[in-house]
Amino acid sequence: MGLIFTIANILAGILLGITALDKLDGESDFFNKIAKKLMPFTTIIGGASLGLGIFFLLFYKGGLLYELVAIVGGLLLLTHVLSQVPTIGETLVKISKKLMPFKVIVGIALLILAILSLF
Repeated sequence: MGLIFTIANILAGILLGITALDKLDGESDFFNKIAKKLMPFTTIIGGASLGLGIFFLLFYKGGLLYELVAIVGGLLLLTHVLSQVPTIGETLVKISKKLMPFKVIVGIALLILAILSLF
């Protein structure tokens, strides 16, 4: 299950940090092509990052920073879905909108931490 968490976080990092990653690859549009193929799965990737991040935070005493960044990344990817959650949906949307200016920073941090967790 840890590998699924890591893969979900790599994909979430690519989706969140696409504006900065686009500048790195020049004219090849490598990251844009990947992000375009991942767009239909944004909800699944965000849900895996958020859900598994909370799971690992509660039940495994491991990398606290990695799990917190994964939870924030999941919240940012699930902004469109969070409003439908009963009773706490509005609060989650407010938190997600406050974090939106840091979307690229969270994405790059999540990508780096996920790649480092592979090693």
